[in-house]
Amino acid sequence: MGRWIIIILGLIPGVWSGTWGVTYENQCALRGTSVDLKCKYGYTLGNLITWVGWFKAQQVSNKLTQVPLSQLPSPPNHFKYIGDYRGNCNLRINNVQPLDQGAYYFNFAATLGSWTSDTYAFLSVRELTTVVEPSVAREGDAVRLTCKSGCPETRKINWFKDGRLVQRSQFQASREDAGSYFCAIQGEETVRSASVALSVHYAPTDVTLSVSPSRDVVRGSLVTLTCSSRANPPVARSGYRLYKDAAYVSSGQSHVISDVQPRHRGRYHCQAWNNISRSGSNLINSLAVYLDVWYQPMNVSVSVSPEHIVEGSGVNLTCISDANPAADNYTWYKRTEPTGSHSLVHVGSGQVLSLPSMEASHNGLYVCYVRNNLGEGNSTEVVLAMAAGQHGSQSLPILAGVGLLLIAALVAVLLLFWRKQRSEVDKKTHLVSRLHGGTSNPEEPTETVYSNIHVPPSSPPPVFDPYSSPASRGKNTPKSSEAEIIYTTVTVKPRDRSAAQHKNSRSKGREDGGSVIYASVVKSSR
Repeated sequence: MGRWIIIILGLIPGVWSGTWGVTYENQCALRGTSVDLKCKYGYTLGNLITWVGWFKAQQVSNKLTQVPLSQLPSPPNHFKYIGDYRGNCNLRINNVQPLDQGAYYFNFAATLGSWTSDTYAFLSVRELTTVVEPSVAREGDAVRLTCKSGCPETRKINWFKDGRLVQRSQFQASREDAGSYFCAIQGEETVRSASVALSVHYAPTDVTLSVSPSRDVVRGSLVTLTCSSRANPPVARSGYRLYKDAAYVSSGQSHVISDVQPRHRGRYHCQAWNNISRSGSNLINSLAVYLDVWYQPMNVSVSVSPEHIVEGSGVNLTCISDANPAADNYTWYKRTEPTGSHSLVHVGSGQVLSLPSMEASHNGLYVCYVRNNLGEGNSTEVVLAMAAGQHGSQSLPILAGVGLLLIAALVAVLLLFWRKQRSEVDKKTHLVSRLHGGTSNPEEPTETVYSNIHVPPSSPPPVFDPYSSPASRGKNTPKSSEAEIIYTTVTVKPRDRSAAQHKNSRSKGREDGGSVIYASVVKSSR
């Protein structure tokens, strides 16, 4: 019997204490979790618990009042009593919210009395908080994720990025790591922190240049070149530049060519910049795009080979044009009349018109028509004319040879004339030297010799009689034999002083003492 009494008394805590009272444990709960407020109560022996209840302190009319939990606005089963009527007064609060924070009281009643608590259990409500350090990083920077709760109890947490579980809370930032992060209680993933964004800055990537239309760009049409890229921060409009064949064209994300021409053909690329460097450079280029412009034949011209044409020679006329796609049809015409569209006669096809043997009938005006799949163009008319004379091409060498022969003949004649004159002068000098007895010395003074030369024009020469008297000689001289006296001055220089002295000795014997020698030369006609 005593054993049963001990067992019964052990089941009634209040009996052991023998006093009335309630003891609490303060709690800290995370928002969204469930928490149990720990509570114990006691009473004196001989009482049976008839009623238990929890209250929460509320501010009513500026007075703190205990309000039954049943009167608080809350969802069903938000508050649940999990104690008993024998000393356990625990209270469970499900899906804790910030409004649940506050002071809680437990009161009870028994058969022999009741208890109203003046002490309470305080519930602190906290939230999980995610901290990303730094929240804005450049590629390669170290990033650390921290989950804070504010409650002393440590519970294991998991990390999520954009709703997907991640294993790392520390890493080197890359562009793929950018996103929204939050932490959650393991096993209670609904208990989670608010999301925090991680922004990773990086230089432009996937820089692309697009051309619209992308194909079949015809001369005169409109073309738009647009740059795009992936970057953080995004590339501003002024951060794009367009280049053609490495030469700057314009800035901005788009470039419009309203009237595209063949000169616009080339390799284009764009450059993006957002002040973030990559591999030591903050200017990132796109791949080059070739802009091809299609147009019908233009700048058509004709070349003639050879330039100097003679009869019988071969002649080639070559048609040259600028076209894209390349010209695939060449047609040659010759004009037969000065004017009129019907004066053109088709004379050949192909890029080269070949005339194997030039004839007079081939002379005239020629024109070349060029065509591709976009249209047609033609050259200006070219004159094809044969040089005068069949051997016109050989006339120049012949004339040059004749001219050289004439010059050689002239030189020969002048040389002969000079030699003849030289011979005459030498003869006269020799004659004077013989008459004077020697040759003049250029170092001695010169002497003057006068020579009378009688040249009868037609009569026979007179017979000279040295024994006849001067008078008879004058009478026998016919009048027709009178000749004009020609005075010739001959300068005689002795060869040496002895000759000069001999000459002077001879001249002293003369009565007139002069150095003039008179010679009569009679030329007889034969």
